[in-house]
Amino acid sequence: MSQLDRKPTGGSPSTGFRLDKSRAKLWGVCSGIANHFGVDATMVRIGFVVATLVGVGLMIPIYVAIALIAD
Repeated sequence: MSQLDRKPTGGSPSTGFRLDKSRAKLWGVCSGIANHFGVDATMVRIGFVVATLVGVGLMIPIYVAIALIAD
């Protein structure tokens, strides 16, 4: 296999933000963020839950706004 045929195995960050509805649990916001930054979607989801609990629900309207704007 030549060097041109190989694809990187790590998730490289995408150039623009898009919702990832194929790996979505609700609207695909966390999986879209994970794709954009090249990280695991589970870590982003855990971060959203922790931020929601610490911020007394502030992340819920932010999540909805991202879902509506990025769609």
